[in-house]
Amino acid sequence: MPMAPISCFIISKNEGDRIARTIRSVRPWVREVIVIDAESSDDTVSVALAEGCRVITQPWLGFGPQKRFGEDQCRNDWVLNIDADEVVTPELAREIIATFAKGDPEFVAYGMPIEMIYPGAEAPRPMARDHWYVRLYNRGFARFRDSNVHDSVVTDGHPVGALHAPVFHYSMRSFADMKRKLDERTWLLVKNAGLSSRLELAARLPVELPVNFFKYYIVRRHWTGGLTGLRYASIQAGFRFLKIYRMWRSANAKTGPENLAF
Repeated sequence: MPMAPISCFIISKNEGDRIARTIRSVRPWVREVIVIDAESSDDTVSVALAEGCRVITQPWLGFGPQKRFGEDQCRNDWVLNIDADEVVTPELAREIIATFAKGDPEFVAYGMPIEMIYPGAEAPRPMARDHWYVRLYNRGFARFRDSNVHDSVVTDGHPVGALHAPVFHYSMRSFADMKRKLDERTWLLVKNAGLSSRLELAARLPVELPVNFFKYYIVRRHWTGGLTGLRYASIQAGFRFLKIYRMWRSANAKTGPENLAF
């Protein structure tokens, strides 16, 4: 497979059980793979080194700052960011290589579809294409946002090209793992949220659960995933409600959100 003039960087923490699959999906056709590890306590670092990666230990800075740190470690201006629970499909790899086949690409940034795979499944559910993110870009024109919570790429108004083959996202090891991650993420969002009025938050509480269930089950088409899709949509909606509830409690409390018990 031809090699593209790209640095791929991956941020990680305790991903030793699955990062090898991620690395192998890109290692044969990019110039380098860099793993930015946030002090893992498992074998993530040794696995990444064994797969031929350059590994840099960086204590956790927040989602955006950690990825901006990763951008700065790359030797090439064209960078590809994937998460440690994602896999670039062979079709996407060929599409990216073809984009560079005739020299500089037409655009300075490219988005690609992300297809989530349920725990225990090997392939996405039908009609799983509901997310699209910029992950391949020239860092001279686009960078990750400097946000502790959000890790999206800012292109400063430059047109964004579209890649059509997907990244597979093995986002959760199990539903228990999903709940743990959502609980951590919810607290992070609450702690970093801007000021919201108690009245506004109280008004959202009765509708947050049904609206988000409709969003995940119908709009994002998790109904195609059968009972697993129903369970996934219910958990997502429940934690969206929990986020607003925690924000409401924080707004009513005399102490900060870090001291709330629920």
